[in-house]
Amino acid sequence: MAEQDQPLPLPVSPQLGPVTRGSRKTRTGEVISSSMNKTIVVRTVSRVPHPKFGKIVKQMKRFYAHDEQNQAKTGDTVRIMETRPLSKLKRWRLVEVIKK
Repeated sequence: MAEQDQPLPLPVSPQLGPVTRGSRKTRTGEVISSSMNKTIVVRTVSRVPHPKFGKIVKQMKRFYAHDEQNQAKTGDTVRIMETRPLSKLKRWRLVEVIKK
């Protein structure tokens, strides 16, 4: 019975050593909606060259993020981090409010 109480060791690869989890993506954006309970909608803007013409264009994308304390309000600049799926649309969580 004592053997079952011990935690399992991390898997070890012969060439690489202990297996570690990769870093998670982070994004910075503006809160465009905070009317849902514990959920915010964050708009991120990235500047990329157009594939054919080369002109720099803005791409805007919306992310649904989990805000446990309902601390972010509309207009705030926030940092969000990728996480496991929390609902149908939420795959991000609030890390910090950068600017109110």
